[in-house]
Amino acid sequence: MAKGGFRGGYPGGGNQMNMMRQAQKMQQDILKMQQELEASTFEFTAGGGAVKAVVNGSKQLESLVIDPETVDPEDVEMLQDMIIAAVNGAIKLVDEKSSSAYSKFSGGLGGFPGMF
Repeated sequence: MAKGGFRGGYPGGGNQMNMMRQAQKMQQDILKMQQELEASTFEFTAGGGAVKAVVNGSKQLESLVIDPETVDPEDVEMLQDMIIAAVNGAIKLVDEKSSSAYSKFSGGLGGFPGMF
């Protein structure tokens, strides 16, 4: 037998099984986190509360509320800007929550750049 050889079984076989179990648990945890994120809603207001946008975790606009007092037919552009700001703000909240949630998992994957 050559030097450095081993007899029977896989070297570190127990570690491989442990790593597989950890990977499966991480996969389940990520799926659960994704489902919770998608079921969540994120609200953002613009114009001092004049416009409120609610977006779900899949970044779909669920509701848009405009305070009737802010509707000025002479200044439609301002209303449009507030709507855009409210929707983009809500989407940014989804991105931040998602990033934060994924960073919990990627912390242990330093050897896999770009994984998340």
